[in-house]
Amino acid sequence: MDCEIKLWLVVIFLFSSAIYCVVGEPQVPCLFIFGDSLSDSGNNNNLNTDAKVNYMPYGIDFPGGPTGRFTNGRTSIDIISQILGFPNFIPPYANTEGADIVLGVNYASGAAGIRNETGTHLGPDISMGLQVQHHTDIVSQITEKLGSEKVQEHLNKCLYYVNIGSNDYLNNYFLPQFYPSNGKYTADQYAAALVKEHSTYLKALHELGARKFSLVGLGPLGCIPHEISTHGKNNSLCIKEENNAAQLFNDKLRALVDRFNKELPDAKFILIGGSKSNDVKLTDIAICCKVGSNGQCIPDEKPCRARDLHPFFDAFHPSEMVNKLSAETAYHAPSPSFAYPMDISHLVKL
Repeated sequence: MDCEIKLWLVVIFLFSSAIYCVVGEPQVPCLFIFGDSLSDSGNNNNLNTDAKVNYMPYGIDFPGGPTGRFTNGRTSIDIISQILGFPNFIPPYANTEGADIVLGVNYASGAAGIRNETGTHLGPDISMGLQVQHHTDIVSQITEKLGSEKVQEHLNKCLYYVNIGSNDYLNNYFLPQFYPSNGKYTADQYAAALVKEHSTYLKALHELGARKFSLVGLGPLGCIPHEISTHGKNNSLCIKEENNAAQLFNDKLRALVDRFNKELPDAKFILIGGSKSNDVKLTDIAICCKVGSNGQCIPDEKPCRARDLHPFFDAFHPSEMVNKLSAETAYHAPSPSFAYPMDISHLVKL
């Protein structure tokens, strides 16, 4: 067995027993989710886009079957919501009928990015800017329910989870055949432009009442199987250029966290992940399902059986087991490198 596979088995064994759910009142009164396919729970289902997965084998391990989640089971934020004590998953903005929006809404959209054009070669998506607009609409509805005097007090206590930026590289900067950004910016300039634009959306959320921000950094983009297979010279080694670009973004996002924590003393910003990670060598065991040219699972094809042993479900997205590890370390970080300057368990207590 390759050493890389052994490493995954050891990590899974060590952390699998650490996942737990809190029973009782939620630790925060509401949870609002912004992001891309790593958090999407069905917002893309009715869009005319290739970036939607409301079919088997996606959701094969999810209680409701295929829902539009880009994995075999729960996403990281699904699991975090359970750890926080929410009795139900936070509903997608596209389907809040019958749901209690006072408890939160999920605005995330597959292929979406910070920039409006990101991912649009696949079809329409809901960019970060549009997600903030949707939240503005939801805040108006919550105000009608709670009243103008109570709504700000309620929103100030909520957790705002923001996991976006990967597609601004995977479905923008590193696709020069579709987008001009690579020719206009150096990697450092592009990261700076992204974080600057992102800061305007975060400030907009703050003006709408957000006070507890959990921002998620980018993972090693160059180690995603689809990137290795389509951009790499070696079919098993990570692409350093993409990993370096992601690190530039993370460094600037961390600096933004520091700046906002000084400029907006009534709020608290934390960064989940985003630390430097060593390159790894991936093997055929990395992907669980049979994928098409777009890197997504081929509809109705049977996936692997041992899904807990595969870090990726398709060629882009992690399996539920990896999502469990990500959720646990985000909530209760084993070291400062996993969450800065604190983890979610401390943020929600503020």
